[in-house]
Amino acid sequence: MQTRAARTTAALTALLAALAAALLTPAPAVAASSSRTFRPAVTAASLTEVTGFGSNPGALRMFRHDPPDLPANAPVVVALHGCGQDAGYAVDSGWTALADRLRFSVVVPQQSTANNLSKCFDWFQAGDVARGAGEAASIAQMVDRQLADVRGDASRVYVTGLSAGGGMTAVMMAAYPEKFAAGGIVAGLPYGCSDAAGGPYPCMYGWANQTPAQWGDRVRRARPGYLGPWPALTVFQGSADGTVKPSNMTDLVGQWTDVQGADQSADVSDTVAGYPHRIYRDPSGRAVAETYSVTGMGHGQPVDPAAGCGSAAPYILDVHLCAAGRLSDTWGLGLGPG
Repeated sequence: MQTRAARTTAALTALLAALAAALLTPAPAVAASSSRTFRPAVTAASLTEVTGFGSNPGALRMFRHDPPDLPANAPVVVALHGCGQDAGYAVDSGWTALADRLRFSVVVPQQSTANNLSKCFDWFQAGDVARGAGEAASIAQMVDRQLADVRGDASRVYVTGLSAGGGMTAVMMAAYPEKFAAGGIVAGLPYGCSDAAGGPYPCMYGWANQTPAQWGDRVRRARPGYLGPWPALTVFQGSADGTVKPSNMTDLVGQWTDVQGADQSADVSDTVAGYPHRIYRDPSGRAVAETYSVTGMGHGQPVDPAAGCGSAAPYILDVHLCAAGRLSDTWGLGLGPG
């Protein structure tokens, strides 16, 4: 049986090295008003590594943040970093501070250079995106371990990620829809995008030519026979993102509204912190997709350090909008069960 390292071809190595170089150029940020206030972020030392969480076919590492006063039946958030990053993404993006404030736990998978030279989650590798295989299976095992250890609420598990982590967020929503109530994708890609476009770069540039029904079929094939419910979707996308083109947000909405039986016309169109915001509802009136188009922002995670949300860093962008905070509101993380 081939090792994971052997599956990486020279061409893919060169591709990912180029991607890493692109991702190490800071993207522009633009400011807007916000009245939200959060506690200051905790340090990366608050993350604890967990071993022995399962067979771990994807050879990932598991970190977590459990607030000291974490109650039973608390929500769980899985936070997936981008290329070149590590588990500290959960701190820089504001998730750990929110966990302390709202009393939920955070699971933070971490990629290794042995799997991917650029430390990208392999959202484009067939062996890592299918149910029961590779990195997707490892992340699912982390969820199961966390729920058991903290007696978490299995009906309130959420997944989110940036860039390659956003691509892997779509993978988890499609391959393990029964495990996640919702997903938050930041500058990420639709499920099956690399296959549809003929490779990761054409996908990132928005060259996959798929109808909403074709996108939806890719999700349905990931979990044959599954009748729902499917996870709700929220997307954050910079309008000036040159790494993952904004058209990917349109494709994500098309994919997941089709899966949810909704149309592609927004039912709510307004602004949040000065940025265009849209909500899409299914025929029952339930919000199943939501988008934030962050005007002028390049490739990265929106944070608002002045309000105590996150810390500016490469690909963690101070745009006075806290993606983690908006997701926590949408998901009701500060509310009790039910």
